[in-house]
Amino acid sequence: MSELWLAARLDLAESLRARWFAVYTLVFGGIVALLFLFGLTESRVLGFIGLSRLLVTYIQLCMAILPIFVLITTVRSVAGDREAGVYEYVLSLPVSLSAWYWGKLVGRYVAVFAPVALAMVAAVVVALVRGIPVPWGMFGYYTALLAAMAWCFLAIGMLISAVARSTDVAQGAAFLVWLVLLLLLDLILLGVMIKGQVRPETAVAIALANPLQVFRTAALTLFDPQLVVLGPSAWVILDTFGAAGYRIYGVVYPLLLGLAAAAIGYRTFSRGDLP
Repeated sequence: MSELWLAARLDLAESLRARWFAVYTLVFGGIVALLFLFGLTESRVLGFIGLSRLLVTYIQLCMAILPIFVLITTVRSVAGDREAGVYEYVLSLPVSLSAWYWGKLVGRYVAVFAPVALAMVAAVVVALVRGIPVPWGMFGYYTALLAAMAWCFLAIGMLISAVARSTDVAQGAAFLVWLVLLLLLDLILLGVMIKGQVRPETAVAIALANPLQVFRTAALTLFDPQLVVLGPSAWVILDTFGAAGYRIYGVVYPLLLGLAAAAIGYRTFSRGDLP
């Protein structure tokens, strides 16, 4: 555990010095600042007003920005170290491969999730100072969703980085994964189902295997418990999980998917040709 913690601290310190981290922090902090600046807390949508309205918008923006940002920055990690010859030094130190890999994963997770969480905390602090009511239940669940999604795409990025043999290939594969997940959202699934006469249950099952779709739908359940905006597919989801059950699924599934991706990535990394 001490080796893992040291590896995590080293990767975290490296991330804090990197330019991508400054841009990453500025993006999410700037989103919250702009939402307050544009008076979003004073508007009303579907009965939501104040900080609830801001959180709903923030979570939708995170769905578009966070996955690709995490994937692109993470895939450079293992593949970049391989190209830079870092492994030659790692193998000469009394640090196990498992401690180095999982420590790097933990350190990078803190780096990618901290700015997102701190931006939400800053929004709560500003709301309390301005006397705006804080929906603590929504705040807690959205934080859990973001934590699960950050972990999921971070682990997928580590898997891609462990498999790819160069940084360019890793970045291309990361963009391709993100693009495929976008293509498997509602509109594309609906088109495939209509053209190929696929059973609705099959199309919904494919959608529920997509972490982006799970995140999006779980976020919708807080202000649309009946999932009216999803149309008939909502019946399949609610009959299978129920509203509360699907909220749990929205957090647990990305965590388990990320854990599986991280484990496969470590297996590939430890059995591959490191140098």
